[in-house]
Amino acid sequence: MTEPTTPRGKKAAKEPEPIPDLDLPVRPPVAPMLAKPVKAMPRQDGNLFYEPKWDGFRCIVFRDGEEVYLGSRNERPFTRYFPELVEAARAELPERCVVDGEIVLPRGSQLDFEALQQRIHPAASRVKMLSEQTPASFVAFDLLALGDESFMETPFAERRRRLVEIFPEKGGSIRLTPVTADDSQAAEWFDMFEGAGLDGIIVKPGDQPYIPDKRTMFKVKHERTADVVIAGYREHKSGPIVGSILLGLYGDDGRLHHVGVAASFPMARRAELVEELKPYIADLSEHPWGHWAEQATANIGQPAAGPATGGQRVPGAISRWNAKKDLSFIPLRPELVIEVAYDQMEGDRFRHTAQWRRPRPDRTPQSCTYEQLERPVSYDLDDILAR
Repeated sequence: MTEPTTPRGKKAAKEPEPIPDLDLPVRPPVAPMLAKPVKAMPRQDGNLFYEPKWDGFRCIVFRDGEEVYLGSRNERPFTRYFPELVEAARAELPERCVVDGEIVLPRGSQLDFEALQQRIHPAASRVKMLSEQTPASFVAFDLLALGDESFMETPFAERRRRLVEIFPEKGGSIRLTPVTADDSQAAEWFDMFEGAGLDGIIVKPGDQPYIPDKRTMFKVKHERTADVVIAGYREHKSGPIVGSILLGLYGDDGRLHHVGVAASFPMARRAELVEELKPYIADLSEHPWGHWAEQATANIGQPAAGPATGGQRVPGAISRWNAKKDLSFIPLRPELVIEVAYDQMEGDRFRHTAQWRRPRPDRTPQSCTYEQLERPVSYDLDDILAR
């Protein structure tokens, strides 16, 4: 996240949210333990546990009586944004505990990450309104402390056993993730649960202590490919080289829609791309997304439009994480087609940064449509949590 700057280019002073002085054996802030990506599901060796990978905001809940603190992966805690989860922690968790998990937003039988992002808003009145209109849930998957006892050095198998003990048979807004030690069952979950909005499997060694900010677990995520149109690029923060390439797909309306970016390039390749893309630079007024600035301004604070809502997706939406970020781009004639890898869709766009795979000179831009995208079979979220 880019820090806000003063007119002279210096970092502006920030008022960090105060961290409460909690009477707990594990106190905030705690950086959550992380997972490193692997291509294939690790086979069971007698020591592994498999969990669904939840698609939300990672959060560690600290409760000390009436005091509740929702810690995040960075310096911005979630406490003020999710008042309904603060109340749920008081009602559903033990009097003094520290629980690791994920904030998710269920919509019907699926997770809605786009709606979850809307919950991060500076206005207290809107936070209150959204907490009532689109309430979030918390899915717990690790226990760091209970009462006066810390479990940071305790193996995961024992932490999981103790975590299960603190949950009632049927949860409310705070739920317990399912776990299996059967790798064949995990492989079924990998395919089955995607339809509910989950994006893979987390694999945890049972003998491992809780190691903050270290990638000592494993994650297996879905990967698919699509042929997309290059429609522009943004410059890298270090200078006039390619930072990210803007990708497009044609909708049923015949218009080119922004579906995401490809951005993982070595620095030398970023400079090469500038020269390769230079012949395709276009006038913004003649570009399919030429109205992006006008639409971006009009849609501040509103859900993004797209093929599903009758609008056209353009790349000028204001970033809710950094409102000062320059999201202008260098427009390119939409003539180049490349193949990219992606893990999942978030509505009508790629959920994460896509990965450049290869040029596709054999494909015409107009043939790059949403129809090529594979959609997972729907699966009910409540069925997952009931396991």
